[in-house]
Amino acid sequence: MALAFAVLDGRLHDRDGFTCGVVPLDDYLRRFATQHHRDGIATTHVLVDDAAPLRILGYCSLAAAQLHLQELNEADRRRLPAYPVPAVRVGRLAVAAGQQGKGCGAMLVGHAVNQALAVRQSLGVRVIVVDAKDERAAAFYEAFGFRRTAEAGLTLYLPVVEFSKP
Repeated sequence: MALAFAVLDGRLHDRDGFTCGVVPLDDYLRRFATQHHRDGIATTHVLVDDAAPLRILGYCSLAAAQLHLQELNEADRRRLPAYPVPAVRVGRLAVAAGQQGKGCGAMLVGHAVNQALAVRQSLGVRVIVVDAKDERAAAFYEAFGFRRTAEAGLTLYLPVVEFSKP
């Protein structure tokens, strides 16, 4: 079993067979992911097993974004100009119900970081931002080093500049 990432192909990947247990996340993959890709809103990246490459084990959708400078922690604002910070947004991230607890979520977060670093080579990207659906999701992202933008908020960010230093 070798896992790999691919950009979602609505004609190829089995979107209807995917279920993570959260209806809005399942619905997004089935109804909106390919449309958003076509319209330039977001790209959806799927995690598949090369032995069954049509079956989606998990996915994340990524889009361009910005974060207002004052939303960053004070230490993260140092030496930044006084305008919005360029970002990559993880719009949605989900793991198939049968794959939860097996490290697929960590792989999806790692893939999002790698995509942000790749974009950073040709376009300004300072942080990855995510709007967690609830406290449990926020704790998931915090385990990977994401920081909250406000004490009680569910918007978190991860400075990618920390990963791009030699």
